[in-house]
Amino acid sequence: MELYKYSGAGNDFVVLDGRKGNDVSEYRKTGTIVSLCDRKTGFRAADGRIGADGLMILADASDCDFEMEYYNSDGSSGMMCGNGGRCIAAFADFLGIRPKSGDTLVFNAADGLHTARILSREGDRRIVRLKMIDVREFYPALDGYFLNTGTRHFVRFVEDVEPLDVETEGRKARFDPAFAPVGANANFVSLSQGGFLSVRTFEKGVEAETLACGTGITASAIASYIRGIEPSERCGAMVKYNIHARQDDLSVEFLPGADCFTDVYLTGPADLVR
Repeated sequence: MELYKYSGAGNDFVVLDGRKGNDVSEYRKTGTIVSLCDRKTGFRAADGRIGADGLMILADASDCDFEMEYYNSDGSSGMMCGNGGRCIAAFADFLGIRPKSGDTLVFNAADGLHTARILSREGDRRIVRLKMIDVREFYPALDGYFLNTGTRHFVRFVEDVEPLDVETEGRKARFDPAFAPVGANANFVSLSQGGFLSVRTFEKGVEAETLACGTGITASAIASYIRGIEPSERCGAMVKYNIHARQDDLSVEFLPGADCFTDVYLTGPADLVR
């Protein structure tokens, strides 16, 4: 079985083709996932990077273009990964999978159907615009906000994320009784120059800070709107926030509503690591 490494703004994944004829049952086992994602002894990409934040399997689907199976580095599953969604769309494009209709891929993930459009191709990089689920669950929590963007997130606003001890503060929030028994990812947000939001995320399942988290970036943008932070851009009723992750820039667009945020899109790079 050929394994690939993809990076979505630094959030990296082992990815494999699990369509008909490919037996990938071994790669659904917790032990195998943990072993491949280990940062010291795991899968080594062609550029020398070892391990990953998660593992994804691209599988056949009868009602759409493909199915996305996502696993955290500890083997846990059942949640959406925004950067993973963009990466698996880029992987589908790399494999030659084309939309059954139009220019937009449709795939199934743990939280339902998603669409993805390849905006540009340059070498091993794809810029992917991924439609996320509508966000209906959000409320004030602790000294910030809780939102479910396909994965559970806590968002806290701070003066400056750069000096913040994300490992310590993130672990506290991740295990706070307010989010028991499942827990939540912890995001820390500050305003930076040029109207960008700077976001750092401690991810459960990885149990560490990752270079980017797509669902967390989405949650941070929506929480910024709830908090009253002016969007980077407005286009009619749609709003857009530009985001600095640790390594790359992304954007989140959505249509605000009193009880629901709809037409939510996450746009950013997805790179095949060679």
